[in-house]
Amino acid sequence: LVTGSEGFIGGYIVKELLDEGYFVYGVDNLSKYGEIIRKHSDNKNYQFFNENVKNKKFLKEVMFDCDYLIAGAAMIGGISYFHEFEYDLLSENEKIISTTTDVAIDCYQNSNLKRAVFLSSSMVFESSDVFPTKEDDLFNIPPPISSYGFQKLAVEYFARSAYSQYGLEFSIARPFNCVGIGEVKTKTNKKLTESSSKLALSHVVPDLILKTLEGNDSIEILGSGNQIRHYTYGEDLAKGIRLLLDHPAAANNDFNLSTSQSTTVIELAEIIWRKIRKDEEFKYSSVDPFEFDVQKRIPSTEKAKKVLGFEAETTLEEMLDIVIPWIVKAKDKNLF
Repeated sequence: LVTGSEGFIGGYIVKELLDEGYFVYGVDNLSKYGEIIRKHSDNKNYQFFNENVKNKKFLKEVMFDCDYLIAGAAMIGGISYFHEFEYDLLSENEKIISTTTDVAIDCYQNSNLKRAVFLSSSMVFESSDVFPTKEDDLFNIPPPISSYGFQKLAVEYFARSAYSQYGLEFSIARPFNCVGIGEVKTKTNKKLTESSSKLALSHVVPDLILKTLEGNDSIEILGSGNQIRHYTYGEDLAKGIRLLLDHPAAANNDFNLSTSQSTTVIELAEIIWRKIRKDEEFKYSSVDPFEFDVQKRIPSTEKAKKVLGFEAETTLEEMLDIVIPWIVKAKDKNLF
């Protein structure tokens, strides 16, 4: 069972599981993007339910037959999303993870469920001053200051506490800056601030691609552009998450899932510019950053490599060669 199956990362996870021979139940209320047809949508080994995971009775009926759970359902988005929906992120995501974990405990004790994989986020390391940040550093650094980072930390506590009290076997996946196709503008009836409207509620990669496509003399970058990120391809992340389902060493353990390559925002912007407008000089201007624009997010990837044999090997150049053409087509269809 994959909750949040029609989301950005969820779509990659479902495809990976189907490719590996699993029968997959997907649950999503389509609140973020609306209905999206993916290549696997009509796969005979995929059954999708347009339902809210907070519906405990429904969730139990579906999960009761499952061997594994990937708990990915959540309100999630780029940095503007953290600000525009600060309370909703905390409130809704706590309800989602609470219901999901309650049902998982029940199914683990009374049915076939063997393990629950909880999707966390690199934002749990939002306040880190230790780089590269190892998994064990989580308990030695200050907690996140954003409601989103704080709630994702709570997800990890749900996982550990359910194991401690009820024996629910778990694994925690901590993705870093997913890059891929399938992310479009978020559906919302809320009136957005000008800065968030410009960001189209997207992550930095699609945001910079869209700005470069606009054809202006320069592009705007939030803050100095020296922020460091580890951009990780969706297919690589999905492979890492799939390993957590049944790998013996992943039981009751947590993993940073990320590329080992550090990239600044300016470096990212220049690579994108070169791919789209290679004959023009790269120019940018800086605008005031958001409050929760973390300056460094640098994970240690050694544990996943040593314990799981997992490495995110797709380069940033290779990712962009896939993502840029997709965004060009999506832009033509007014999906941004």
